[in-house]
Amino acid sequence: MTNSVPYSILDISPIPQGFTAADALRNSLDIAQHAEALGYTRYWVAEHHNMTGNASSATAVLVGYIAGGTKTIRVGSGGVMLPNHAPLIIAEQFGTLASLYPGRIELGLGRAPGTDQMTARAPYVAIYWEAMLAFRRMYESCNITLALFRRGSL
Repeated sequence: MTNSVPYSILDISPIPQGFTAADALRNSLDIAQHAEALGYTRYWVAEHHNMTGNASSATAVLVGYIAGGTKTIRVGSGGVMLPNHAPLIIAEQFGTLASLYPGRIELGLGRAPGTDQMTARAPYVAIYWEAMLAFRRMYESCNITLALFRRGSL
């Protein structure tokens, strides 16, 4: 007799004391494989950043790892917090996963940063620094052009 209730798992890939993130990720794959063998419907991973106790910060990478190590169970994110990512990148990553594992990839999205303030600001700090470096290169280029113009080289 088959079970009519669809069972699912939401995993944060906890890192047990004395173990590594790699151990936790292998444990997650092992759990997903057992869940698949038991007839579970879904295996989702939760996104958590800047936490030493779990290994589920790179959601798309972990979804791909789990999907690659299983055959039938649906694998997804529960969920990707869009303020932490560029939406286009998430769409491309999960679209690629869906191409590799047709009918098995699910994308859960959220709109809260879901983390501490330092981590929540990190994507914006990187954008700020990239903009500052671009401005500096432009400024230096203008100074070189101006110096050449003053010397009559232009």
